[in-house]
Amino acid sequence: MTMKKNISGGITAAMQHPDYEREIISVIRSTLTPKLLRERLHEYHEKDIAEAMEILRRDERHKLYSILDTQTLASVLEYSQQRNLYLEELNIRRRVAVLSDFDVTSAVEYLQQLDRGQRDTLIDLMEDDLKKEIALSSSFGKEEIGSRMTTNYISVSEGTGVRQAMKELIEQAAENDNISTIYVLDDDGVLVGAVDLKDLIIARESTPLETIVTTSYPYVYASELIEDCVDRIRDYSEDSIPVLDENNRLAGVLTSQDMVEIVDDILGDDYAKFGGLSSEEDLQEPVRKSIGKRLPWLIILLGLGMVVSGTVSLFEFVVVQIPLLVSFQSLVLDMAGNVGTQSLAVTIRVLMDEHLTGKQKFFLITKEARVGFLNGAILGVLSFVCIGGYLMLFKDQTALQAFSISLCTGIALLTAMVLSSIAGTAIPILLKKIKIDPAVASGPLITTINDLVAVVTYYGLASILLLNFVPAFS
Repeated sequence: MTMKKNISGGITAAMQHPDYEREIISVIRSTLTPKLLRERLHEYHEKDIAEAMEILRRDERHKLYSILDTQTLASVLEYSQQRNLYLEELNIRRRVAVLSDFDVTSAVEYLQQLDRGQRDTLIDLMEDDLKKEIALSSSFGKEEIGSRMTTNYISVSEGTGVRQAMKELIEQAAENDNISTIYVLDDDGVLVGAVDLKDLIIARESTPLETIVTTSYPYVYASELIEDCVDRIRDYSEDSIPVLDENNRLAGVLTSQDMVEIVDDILGDDYAKFGGLSSEEDLQEPVRKSIGKRLPWLIILLGLGMVVSGTVSLFEFVVVQIPLLVSFQSLVLDMAGNVGTQSLAVTIRVLMDEHLTGKQKFFLITKEARVGFLNGAILGVLSFVCIGGYLMLFKDQTALQAFSISLCTGIALLTAMVLSSIAGTAIPILLKKIKIDPAVASGPLITTINDLVAVVTYYGLASILLLNFVPAFS
């Protein structure tokens, strides 16, 4: 990994973020010799070079490909959002060389997007060790941990002395740079434990290796689903976590970068579901596929929207007698939706704990109901005062009429916020109970349900309170 270009100058320069992209482009477009160009580019971080590539012309990118060594080019492309496009611009042998320096997961991801003929051609040109790693990673489904693991790790045999372990570390580090944790295996390759690099360095040669081996080390199985063990992965702050096969042999590891990407993918998928989508979309996804993801949810929401509209029509007689009620309908609906979404966000976060008890879930529902009640009471009082004053000053309503409507609005706001808080908490808990991802209960679905609750609450109270107990509206 190269260092970022140093920033020199006074306080003003230190406070400004350098325009690395412009600097890199200027270097590439210069007439420096290839050797000097390579030296200048090595002053910049690979990520900055990747971002600059998006501005370069095709001929300038080809110039860059010829300047950078294979390992640096591979690092640059792994940061790029248009990695596949740039790989296609390389000749086949250079592409194989770059893929060989990729993380295996990234290489497999690229290869799986190619047609079978292209994929087989590239794999045939790779070295045998890499072929085996790609075959191993490809043998697992996309949703399994094994598809994300890497064989970039250091291992030593059980019973090895500290001195021999250090020797093996140095030898293996030439091929594997994930050296912060050394895994100890028995004669059958079964995981015994792990040794922290720092502990190995400071240990005396005479110290038995088993005295510095941590045997209570976290691990996952290659065949486990990612979503089933992501919580366990996130609970540990290790640099890497071993991945075992069905016989408890070490098959690979998840590096810290792999773990960050896994969590990011899970969060991204949940965020997509918050919008009523089945999974994340990207810029390259075909329009037809995007429509296929969105349309089913939109049809469901259309049906629920019709239910809401039909419910509003049931209270047409109230609107006919008190048209001003329509002015504050959106206020009640919006606040109910906001509160429900807040409760939902809290609930989804809490439900990530697989060991949550029924008592804790009930406490969460009651807590959110109390929060909704207190917030609703405060906002209900504010709306009672503000709406009443507005109707008297600007709509020429009598004090009785104005504050009757504002009282109805305030009570409806309080009631809708409490019910929405309960719905936003109880619905995802119920879905979790029946083995449905609670994230799908979010966003549009919860908002539509809360609209229904708010409409019934608002116009129901208006029909009961205003039409029956306020003479001016009877």
